[in-house]
Amino acid sequence: MRVLVTGGAGFIGSALVRQLVSETHCTVINVDKLTYAGNFAALGDTRFHPRHIFERADVCDFREMERLFRKHRPDAVMHLAAESHVDRSIHGPGDFIKTNIFGTYALLEAARTHWSSLPPGQRAQFRFHHISTDEVYGELAPEDPAFSEDTAYAPSSPYSATKASSDHLVRAWQRTYGLPVLLTNCSNNYGPFQYPEKLIPLVIRNALLGEPLPIYGSGDQVRDWLYVEDHARALRHVLAEGRIGRTYNISGRSERTNLEVVNALCGLLNRLAPHPEYAYERLIRFVPDRPGHDRRYAIDDSRLSGELGWTPRESFQSGLEKTVRWYLENWTWLDEVCARTESEVTRLKPVRQGAAG
Repeated sequence: MRVLVTGGAGFIGSALVRQLVSETHCTVINVDKLTYAGNFAALGDTRFHPRHIFERADVCDFREMERLFRKHRPDAVMHLAAESHVDRSIHGPGDFIKTNIFGTYALLEAARTHWSSLPPGQRAQFRFHHISTDEVYGELAPEDPAFSEDTAYAPSSPYSATKASSDHLVRAWQRTYGLPVLLTNCSNNYGPFQYPEKLIPLVIRNALLGEPLPIYGSGDQVRDWLYVEDHARALRHVLAEGRIGRTYNISGRSERTNLEVVNALCGLLNRLAPHPEYAYERLIRFVPDRPGHDRRYAIDDSRLSGELGWTPRESFQSGLEKTVRWYLENWTWLDEVCARTESEVTRLKPVRQGAAG
């Protein structure tokens, strides 16, 4: 099987590509523009595997997408390429509109042209798997039931609005043209190789630098946390077993407030890399909340578990400890990533007393 993965050098995409190459017999065509959040090093030894083919390209370039489909003749597409950071979408929504909406449109059209040219047997086996987010559903009150696949969309940020738009495009291409699509909506991911603008790697980095640990508002925002390797396994499972036209929610089954997450990280760091003078909780600072900040997300994954038999392997505790240990052992990677943008520090000097590895 030949699988074209967009965004395959990003955080979630690289985890998926590593698994596809190491745990299956698939050939992976990895298409990534390599923006600030894309990092070729996240692929590890997979970069050099004969079943990994890298193509540096922008999904918004329709002609280039058509060329790649003609060249590689994929049996499936897994579309992860997206702008994904809410704060960035608030300050610069244009890039999100371009990549998340127009990029999905361009890829859908290139995939439809390719799918239409396939012989009947291959056409029946082809799949277009679109990977999205729980943020398209809006926010929940504390007493509300978790999001299901039938929850009405109510996006709050430019990021979630553009992802909702891309979801609608994918469903329209299935309804109008018959393109065989699958959709998944996941909760907050965490794990190795995540760019340090997101909460968990940001807190780890700042704590070890002795810098403030910023928490929006009072830190009572609730998210469901999904370990990235579990997410990649779920994506593979849906591609192999999912029903055409079906949406599957993917959950880590780990609802936590942001403050609980930061306190858990501080507890792990106090144990694995203790500071000689203070506990890391001392660095916590509450900052003004961002505009339109959703209070709670929660996902009901009963369709995925009931129909396809998937459940996460990692608990929040086990996944978080693996994540902290990975960052403690991979400061070179973090240093290189931070050095790539002017807004990040160019040298990291973490407290290493007791650090794992």
